[in-house]
Amino acid sequence: MEKKKVLIVGASAKEYALAEKFIENGCDVFVAPGNCRIKDIAQCVDIREENVQELLEYVLENAIDLTIVSSETAIKNDIAELFQSNSQAIFAPSAKSAEMTLSRSAGKKFLYRLRIPTPRFSVYDKLQMAVDYLKNAPMPQVIRTDKASNGCDRLVCTTFLTAKTFTEDLFAKGEEKVVFEDYVYGHEFTVYVVTDGYNAVHLATVANYKFAEDGDGGILTSGTGAYTPDYKVSKEVENAVMKNVINNALQALEKRETPYLGILGVDCVLKDDGRFVVLDFKSFLSDHDVKAVLNLVDENLYTLFEACSNGSFADDYESIKVSDCASVSAVLSTRTGGQIIDGLDIVESDVTPFALSKNDYLEFETVEGKNLVLTKTAKTLSRARNGLYEDAELLNFAGKKYRTDICEQVEKF
Repeated sequence: MEKKKVLIVGASAKEYALAEKFIENGCDVFVAPGNCRIKDIAQCVDIREENVQELLEYVLENAIDLTIVSSETAIKNDIAELFQSNSQAIFAPSAKSAEMTLSRSAGKKFLYRLRIPTPRFSVYDKLQMAVDYLKNAPMPQVIRTDKASNGCDRLVCTTFLTAKTFTEDLFAKGEEKVVFEDYVYGHEFTVYVVTDGYNAVHLATVANYKFAEDGDGGILTSGTGAYTPDYKVSKEVENAVMKNVINNALQALEKRETPYLGILGVDCVLKDDGRFVVLDFKSFLSDHDVKAVLNLVDENLYTLFEACSNGSFADDYESIKVSDCASVSAVLSTRTGGQIIDGLDIVESDVTPFALSKNDYLEFETVEGKNLVLTKTAKTLSRARNGLYEDAELLNFAGKKYRTDICEQVEKF
């Protein structure tokens, strides 16, 4: 049987993990644009994510069977609409349906209109109005840009002065909108589903670590670690998220005639009283948890994603098969670039790179910031956690940094 050809659009940890999974499922994998680490396992295509017309031409010229888009840049450029209008199979949401995941202000307003519990928030496009709001706002206050960026786009501020300074910096850098949100204490988790826009099937519930330092200290990041399944989230809470958040959101988008096709994530906080609030929507699996989730999926991803794109999803999938194992992930980073990474060949955990570089001797070197995600999968969370941190010690590079408290209270699991 001839192998199916798959094009994955993106260039980060998500795309590497996806490529591995599709290769495991017996597909020929192409990644646009990819990076030097992805090039080791799949064929990289030199087309930028925003050049969706060029990507369409490549798909047509090379008889690609299915395109999977995890890149927000490509989604913003409405690659889904372009491909669908040219009768090309694609697993990705349209730009209009994904607006709630691409714009933080749009996502918060969407939650508010659907009366889904979310922390109190405000959105401002003028500096003075934003500062006036902060004068009476409760602290801590989470301040974020409207669009995600690779730089410092979020901060948890505990004082008015810190909040004012950060807000001024954002507007000075040219941000058009800034989103303010009351900080909510509790356990952060994400519920992921696969959907064809009309039906949603649970994929995973993941515990999230966002702060840079142990004990939720330091700066707020897009993610520093994760584990799944999340034993702190009950089936009742999980079902409530599915029914009251995901299904309501999909129904609202369907009524707008902008059904959402793809993987949809819902970031939540479980409070001490057992109730939850919703923070954000996600347009795909996150870099820090993608490998942890995919390691547990016992389905053929090609068949699963193709069913969404061709309209057979509701008939073919009432649930998604997952193993009874557990996964724990940690992000390893450094402030020092150009340092050789030792130990990659001896760790047993899965190594998912962000954008490592190679030197003239084909040795992998660090880049400033996030370098790789280390993921360990085992029969229990405690075994996965122990194996993860044993391997984290084996990796050596200058300035190595990672959280050491991920999934630390799991001895009984």
